[in-house]
Amino acid sequence: MASAAPELTRTETDSLGSMEIPAEAYWGIHTARADANFPISKRPISVYPDLIRGLAMVKQASARANKAIGVLDAERADLIDAAAQRVIDGEFLDQFTVGVIQGGAGTSTNMNANEVITNIALEMAGREKGDYAFLSPIDHTNRSQSTNDVYPTAIKIGLSLNLQSLLDELELLRRSFLGKAVEFHDVLKVGRTQLQDAVPMTLGQEFHGFATTLGEDHSRLTENASLMFEINMGATAIGTGITTHPAYASAVLEHLREISGLELETATDLVESTSDTGAFMSFSSSLKRNAIKLSKICNDLRLLSSGPQAGFGEINLPAKQAGSSIMPAKVNPVIPEVVNQVAFAVVGADTTVTMAVEGGQLQLNAFEPVIAHSIFQSITWMRQAMWTLRVNCVDGITANEDRLGAMVGASVGVITALTPFIGYAAAAALAKTALLTNRNVADLVVEAELMSREEVTKQLSPARLSGLQAATSAINIIPPEDMIQI
Repeated sequence: MASAAPELTRTETDSLGSMEIPAEAYWGIHTARADANFPISKRPISVYPDLIRGLAMVKQASARANKAIGVLDAERADLIDAAAQRVIDGEFLDQFTVGVIQGGAGTSTNMNANEVITNIALEMAGREKGDYAFLSPIDHTNRSQSTNDVYPTAIKIGLSLNLQSLLDELELLRRSFLGKAVEFHDVLKVGRTQLQDAVPMTLGQEFHGFATTLGEDHSRLTENASLMFEINMGATAIGTGITTHPAYASAVLEHLREISGLELETATDLVESTSDTGAFMSFSSSLKRNAIKLSKICNDLRLLSSGPQAGFGEINLPAKQAGSSIMPAKVNPVIPEVVNQVAFAVVGADTTVTMAVEGGQLQLNAFEPVIAHSIFQSITWMRQAMWTLRVNCVDGITANEDRLGAMVGASVGVITALTPFIGYAAAAALAKTALLTNRNVADLVVEAELMSREEVTKQLSPARLSGLQAATSAINIIPPEDMIQI
């Protein structure tokens, strides 16, 4: 039996020694060591393409800035620029192999980007991968930079890009709820507080409330996104700017703004900006707020659709899959349930971010990899959760109008609408009688000669019960001393 041909390799060397690297790999020795050291998450950084785009944008902007200020020759700068653009365009994603969870404050991620972009550039120049004497990952691609300014800047750019897709999906979900609010505009139902019957409302009002709260979250997320626009490029290791040209920070900012399309600004205090990660905590918190409110909406959808016979049974969620391996015909609210679980994960991720922010020491926070992973995962899961909630649930919700109408007709809560006309004491007495006798509230009011049938019907109309039309007049309120006979 013929043996397999040996894999072609190239030899790369760092300060720890030499290693054989697959000849076709665009990554190099620093990436190889990281892959061996951090087999933790089994998830490479490439699972977050916007993070990779952010890294490539930083490298591209740095190459242009270094060329402009004269610290990197045009040939090498242009090669790095062109190679970075290919990564921005989505090529070579599989070459970003280091794990999302890693020690070293993101150095492995930065070196993975340096090596890949360098070897793409070498190939474009007609040279062999690993020909670092001509173009070096550190001396050229990483010129004027440190992991400690590259990595947080790339995260912020990546999160800004990633957030936009979440905001787009959030807006689509808001519109879906708003569409149902219009569809259910005239469907009267019993409102509830503390899971007890309250006053009537319309199902349209309930769904409009869902749409409104999601719109508020869109505004809060957009506001917090601006926290990502302060960057520390030019800070290098700890914020002092060591190894950089005085003109680099302003030059790289100009190019990075042009490349990313974001209104980025250089931090006024680079030492503070390099060590402080509070912006990530605030950003994560806004995601948690959105997740919690979305989870509450899903709780309501599960309650409102519970049954179908022994629960609320007010609405029907689309049947998406069989709900039981033992109970025939059972269908569960699986879509809201999965959104609930995503919300739980986002809350946990926010706690992780909080502890990682607190864990920073002196001039650097070494835990930005888990911060980045936690927030990128939250955005990704939230976006997908919103999509499935909209497409597989909300768009197909229907109302059980007959059941809703029957519950309103039997509810003593409707008498609240008559308190401006008959007074609280009379209303309370009649409500108690209705509960004890299972009688209709409107009939009891008319029988007590407190209001005419015509006036009761008018005040208990769906428009007035739901507050869509205000009551404009009142009859004399029955004084307490005349309440004995009621």
